[in-house]
Amino acid sequence: MRVPYVTVDVFTDRPFGGNPLAVFPDARRIPEALLQPIAGELNLSETVFVFPAETPQGTRRARIFTPSAELPFAGHPTVGTAFMLVHRGDVPSGDEGTTVVLEEGVGLVSVRVDGATESQRRATFTAAQLPEEGPQDVAAEELAAIVGLEASDLAPAPWRPRSFSAGVPFLHIPLASLEALSRARLDSGRWQQLADSWASQLYLVVPPGLDGDPSSIRVRMFAPGLGVPEDPATGSAATALAGYLAATTPFHGSRSWVVLQGQEIGRPSEIHLEVEGQGSVVSQIKVGGTCVPMAEAWLEIPDRLVESLNA
Repeated sequence: MRVPYVTVDVFTDRPFGGNPLAVFPDARRIPEALLQPIAGELNLSETVFVFPAETPQGTRRARIFTPSAELPFAGHPTVGTAFMLVHRGDVPSGDEGTTVVLEEGVGLVSVRVDGATESQRRATFTAAQLPEEGPQDVAAEELAAIVGLEASDLAPAPWRPRSFSAGVPFLHIPLASLEALSRARLDSGRWQQLADSWASQLYLVVPPGLDGDPSSIRVRMFAPGLGVPEDPATGSAATALAGYLAATTPFHGSRSWVVLQGQEIGRPSEIHLEVEGQGSVVSQIKVGGTCVPMAEAWLEIPDRLVESLNA
């Protein structure tokens, strides 16, 4: 049995940048037991399997897998899947674009796709779940050591390590400089003490204006527990970041930033983050970026394996 899939580079406007994603536009024939092994075989940060919608509001149902786990939500798969459904013509779009509603583990995620041509290919989702803060019980100095840094590399007050989730939890570690960010190296042995924590995905952040343009934020993300040593672009982390920014430096009204990620691993990415809030309370989050279609292929699954799994 041959099952077609496509790949797309997400949060970039150039080939071989951003975060690569595999999308199976019609996964109905794939046995449930093979979804995780297929994601492990492709070994990208995430692989998406698309199914018919199960609700009247949904356009498609999307199941998202890292090489080692299924996720209830992830940003670059949400953006990339909606974009590819429109780009391929699976979901019709007019000159003004269209809205794709993906049914994910966190609920219905609305994605606005503003066309899918070379000159107009941005997709932006509105977060289905607003950030919540979780516990953070590890000393800041130890967190610095886990990523190969010193306590002096951490950002000054009011910035401090805090955990936030908008579907996937991230431990935010604020750093004082871009130089410290570039030096960071995950110590896998030390990381084990976080493996069972509420947030074991590490999100290194140089806060806006601390070492550069106040309208941009440089980040890195390590998720060894999900089979992702370092991610080139993490939309779910950018969504949680909105909660972290508002909690640390409250604001009123609309704010926007460009979140830059992946430079250190040769996959530069650009994530656009728009936040509405009052004080430390966030009321709406939009995360978007551009995409580049890369490949069309198929996966060969032996018929005897499918028959045995469906028996």
